[in-house]
Amino acid sequence: MLRRLLQMLHLPFQIHNPKGVIGINKRNIELIYIHNQRENYHLADDKAKSKEILHREGIACAETYAVIKDMRDVKKGWCTSKVHESMAIKPANGFGGEGIMIIRKNEPGQWVNRGKIISEDQILRHITSILSGLYSMNSSDSCLIEECIVPHPFFAEIYDDGVPDFRIITIKNKPVMAMLRMPTSKSKGKANLHQKGIGIGVDMKKGTLTQVYDGKRYSHHHPDSPGIVFGKAIPFWPEIMDLAVTASKAFPLDFLGIDIVIDKNKGPQIMEVNVRSGLGIQLVNQCGLEKAIQDNL
Repeated sequence: MLRRLLQMLHLPFQIHNPKGVIGINKRNIELIYIHNQRENYHLADDKAKSKEILHREGIACAETYAVIKDMRDVKKGWCTSKVHESMAIKPANGFGGEGIMIIRKNEPGQWVNRGKIISEDQILRHITSILSGLYSMNSSDSCLIEECIVPHPFFAEIYDDGVPDFRIITIKNKPVMAMLRMPTSKSKGKANLHQKGIGIGVDMKKGTLTQVYDGKRYSHHHPDSPGIVFGKAIPFWPEIMDLAVTASKAFPLDFLGIDIVIDKNKGPQIMEVNVRSGLGIQLVNQCGLEKAIQDNL
């Protein structure tokens, strides 16, 4: 079972064989299809709709500056947003971190993306590309422009680039497994595992980090930093767990992957929710999802 899972995830086989590992088919049939009604998928798949729910319920998340749904509204949405010093521009129905652009003002009228100056025309073209569905599986999409999260110093102690987040799996409003996803020098600021980011296991009972998994091997430190990660206490861990539960209750979906980041000033914030949570979290934690569910429910 594990070898088949690793082949599907394009990851090399490991000697360690976690118990209760599940594959894509079992996840779909026994977790997604049973616990989530298809007509409600869009509430998580569409980031703009998810943000509406989070804002309505008063759940901590980044402020929404604009939601652009039509080409005719691109300039208006941009003009509304550019008064802010920084922002994240995202496809509402994107996946895997594709199409996300983080920009900050370098000086009045000048924007920077990952250390490089970017013109307003380039930004508008990117928004247009999002609307055309370039970063989603649809022929069209919406563009979400929101507050830019400032990562808590805790993350910089491990690796100072990009925006890391905690992925927490919930079933019937109960957290059952978690990991910290972090960017690397190869991931261009993205924390997604398949974008060459890394996963760090989480001991949910202790609120501490465990082993680091880079897709090939396990270690006790980030691949770009020598500092030991194993056993490192996670700040705001009780609040993070409570936030995951609160967010899960706001959606009519009983199986979710909830992404949470710790903002430097605002503390834990929901980044997004996911219906089809990836299975790499099992390898990161060296524990099968089936076993984690049995242990925590």
